[in-house]
Amino acid sequence: MTTYTLNSTVKLNSGYEIPRLGFGVYQTPLEVTEKCCLEAFKAGYRHIDSAAAYRNEAGCGDAMRSSKLPRSEIFFTSKIPPKEIGYEKTKQQIETSLKTSGLDYIDLMLIHAPYGGSKARKDSWKALVEAVEEGKIRSIGISNYGIHHLDELEKHIAELEAERGGKGKGGVISVGQWEVHPWCPRNDIVQWCTKRNIAVEAYAPVVRGERFGEKALVSLAQKYGKTEAQILLRWSLQKGYVLLPKSVTPSRIRENAAIFDFEISKEDLEQLETNEYAPVCWDPVKAGLDD
Repeated sequence: MTTYTLNSTVKLNSGYEIPRLGFGVYQTPLEVTEKCCLEAFKAGYRHIDSAAAYRNEAGCGDAMRSSKLPRSEIFFTSKIPPKEIGYEKTKQQIETSLKTSGLDYIDLMLIHAPYGGSKARKDSWKALVEAVEEGKIRSIGISNYGIHHLDELEKHIAELEAERGGKGKGGVISVGQWEVHPWCPRNDIVQWCTKRNIAVEAYAPVVRGERFGEKALVSLAQKYGKTEAQILLRWSLQKGYVLLPKSVTPSRIRENAAIFDFEISKEDLEQLETNEYAPVCWDPVKAGLDD
């Protein structure tokens, strides 16, 4: 079994490293974002997962500066919203995110969802590839893509390589982000990514608390002397994912980081996973290629 620590990272296809434990700020109001991120830094997190659509990139940037931690020690993610898909719009959004966060570069930029149609997705990806070449972004990836969208992206990368002058000129997929947990394991997508060394990020890893009280979960929490949330986070960690718990409560922020002092047995991990497909968030994975 791999030994994980609070400082564990994953080496990305881009060559950069991403911390395995991230701090999500989805729906965190701007006015409390800085405070929450500082709490997370205090608890040992070094990875913040934001998005233009969350409207709190500014608070994340403020926290990064006021933490006095070296910029190189903090991994910051943002995302291109669905309404900004397309070449010019994506280029503009990258500039806006840099300006709003007050950062010189963004560690990871994801396309937030696979909407807008094939041409717009390809054009957005091209804009991200150019931003990497310009040093504005270090790694790029996607979020909420289905297998059909991922296959299409591989085609787009091959086309861009042909159009832009050869191998590597189409960019590399470093990260894919999805809602992943025992009631929505997405094994087909995980397999696709694993084959290509793409890091899988799990959002909503504690299922928004909606599965607390389930028999298997309660029994494992009792067995390991941990909370149900900690069992779910450890499940994601041992599956090899980058996990993105979110909270605005200091005690929970700390609790979500206290998952490195125990290990769930292989049998118990398997017992927790279901064959259900029960996402609790939006699910663009199911969108058609023309949506």
